[in-house]
Amino acid sequence: MKKKTVAAILACVMMAGLMSSAASAEGEKTFVYGTVGYGEAQGDAGLNPHDNYSGWSALRYGVGETLFKYDDNMEVQPWLATDYEFVDNNTVKITLRDGVQFSSGRTMDAQAVKECLEHLVEVHDRAPHDLLIDSIEADGLTVTIHTSEPCPAIINYLGDPYGAIIDMEYGIQGEGGTANVSGTGPYVATEVSPTEITLVKNENYWGGEVKVDNVIVKSFSDAGSLCASLQTGDIQGTYGLQYDNYVLFENDPSYTINSIPTSRCFFGQYNMDSEIVQDINVRKAIAMGIDKEQFCSVLAYNRCIPAVGAFPGSFSYGNEAVTAPSYDPEGAKALLAEEGWTDTDGDGYVDKDGQKLSINWLTYPNRLEQPLLATYAQDTLKSIGIDVQINNTADHRTFAGNGDFDLYLSSVTTAPTGDPEYFFTSTVVGSKNYGNYQNDEVSALVDELHTTFDQEKRGELAVQLQQKILDDCSFFFVAHLNMGIVTKSNVTGMAAHPCDYYEITADLDIN
Repeated sequence: MKKKTVAAILACVMMAGLMSSAASAEGEKTFVYGTVGYGEAQGDAGLNPHDNYSGWSALRYGVGETLFKYDDNMEVQPWLATDYEFVDNNTVKITLRDGVQFSSGRTMDAQAVKECLEHLVEVHDRAPHDLLIDSIEADGLTVTIHTSEPCPAIINYLGDPYGAIIDMEYGIQGEGGTANVSGTGPYVATEVSPTEITLVKNENYWGGEVKVDNVIVKSFSDAGSLCASLQTGDIQGTYGLQYDNYVLFENDPSYTINSIPTSRCFFGQYNMDSEIVQDINVRKAIAMGIDKEQFCSVLAYNRCIPAVGAFPGSFSYGNEAVTAPSYDPEGAKALLAEEGWTDTDGDGYVDKDGQKLSINWLTYPNRLEQPLLATYAQDTLKSIGIDVQINNTADHRTFAGNGDFDLYLSSVTTAPTGDPEYFFTSTVVGSKNYGNYQNDEVSALVDELHTTFDQEKRGELAVQLQQKILDDCSFFFVAHLNMGIVTKSNVTGMAAHPCDYYEITADLDIN
């Protein structure tokens, strides 16, 4: 089928959905969802899974699906695939689910999956290094992937949102924050912008009945507006409430809170090219000057847990397996004094050679807890003599890319594929290593992890890697998010997941 013909068919389907929505039949169900997890500042605006992190939006809002998905134990399960087999260390054969159609009407077969994955590794920034695809064979419902070298985590990576299978004959309509695609999920997007997505149910969804007819996803950058919209009923559910807002809904029977620990971690990376933080004792003093326990329990209202390393304690290679400097303001002051940083002019801040110890703290507002953490750090680090200048900006990626920071505080889901490799290949040695951290031993361990099939050994390598970057004080980890989705009590079928995906599904219903 030609691309223009497919596009015309989908356009008709979408128009029919819009006309049906406009008619507003009495029995039609509409769900309005508010989130701080969507937008250009997050790198996930639009629905094109082959662009940056927009695959997260494709999965979260029910448009796209992957070959494999993760259960609540972060173990890989079949989804669009039904089975797989490693023929050898460089070859995996995947059996696809029969009877699946794209919203364009095209059948999802091995050829369609081949076209999608080939385009993914051609244009995406992370997928080529993760998947190491050399070639793909398509035969009916069997996809055979040959890798250029052993890739033991390939099945995990095929569950990453960038692996959402889309119809490349339909193509990618629009660019950036307006990009729309034809997926296999329970919903079809009719309008896409960087701030709002309009969805109608996929009448031919392979996975069963889709219970809600229309879904509107709205992006919020202001915590007060998000909370107020839930209270007034302008939205019926949300992900991303500011911590102190949860108490407004916890004892109200009109609302339901669904919560689960995740590997989303709030962490800082130092700019190793910045003169002020090249001193390891300065970096260590910063880490020792922040009370993670107080931040999590008091300021964050127990909506997160203190972090030691990149992974929470529920992982075998998580918090309990590594060590990091603990909160010790007096010890931090001693480290600074050891390096010649003392308060010579009595202004409350340490200085050396006429220069005040001032750090540029870069973060962004869309993750509402991050500005809160920046302000908290500004106060607590002042007590040990460090001045913190906060740059809280939606344009954080530009500043990070230019190296215009001393410390960049961001958040990522460190194990989105249920495997430890992702964090190290993306952030420690990959494209998100904004601090330009370099360590040959760490690079060699990452390479070893990338080719190790034994799961126990992979866990051991994850511990070694975390400990090494903690010993180097190149990163410091503050908190792991306890993800919460809050809905009106008449909304069902919407659950939080450890991987931070799968928010809008066919199970969503309004009673």
